[in-house]
Amino acid sequence: METRDAIKAGKTTAIIPAGSTEQNGPYVANGKHVYVLRQTVEAIARKLGNALIAPTVPFEPGNFSTTPGTIQVRPETFEALVEDEANSLKANGFKHVFLVGDSGGDQRGLENVGKKLTTAWAGSGVTIHFIPEYYKSWEAADGSWAAIGVPRPNDKDGKPVSDGIHDDYSVNSIIATLDPEKIRYNERVAARKDSINGQTISPIGLTIENGKKLIEIRANIAVEAMKKALAGSSNN
Repeated sequence: METRDAIKAGKTTAIIPAGSTEQNGPYVANGKHVYVLRQTVEAIARKLGNALIAPTVPFEPGNFSTTPGTIQVRPETFEALVEDEANSLKANGFKHVFLVGDSGGDQRGLENVGKKLTTAWAGSGVTIHFIPEYYKSWEAADGSWAAIGVPRPNDKDGKPVSDGIHDDYSVNSIIATLDPEKIRYNERVAARKDSINGQTISPIGLTIENGKKLIEIRANIAVEAMKKALAGSSNN
């Protein structure tokens, strides 16, 4: 009933976030992208002011990886799920639906659904928009480390040094704003592993503050793209 009342009050935009469940090295929880989305998409919705967050799709398309902890679905399953969720939101009374994916594997399926439903919904007064800029905002987050005072002491010859695992500072800091234990912070401190690619995540308070800044960067990019998408659809 709260959703009904929110729609009546003008919250007629819905955001469908898509994440993944995957192996992320020794430290970060398998639901990495889902946890990132909790923080970034809430910031996006608050900035839009008229949006609600739909349930997150926790799996991305793939070929059924044998890596323990990675759960994937067939591309057609992924697209059908996103399509059905979007159609449900339309039936609920939402007027605009945005699709955002935090993992690279989500992008093609979300784009396909966006194109399919744009055609299917033509003339209905309801729009749907895939926002690829959201995923690309990872690059902006990583590119802002120097600006927010995060050094890269282990770089060699101007090139970043990697620990060779599926992890980086942006991921750690954004997830830490939700719960530092989802990056196993205390265990890492005890084992003297509280760094990633040579970048320390201690003190955790500073890492959390940096994570909030990165969330803002990513959210601002997404919101700008969403507003442009809406303006474009209103001009058609």
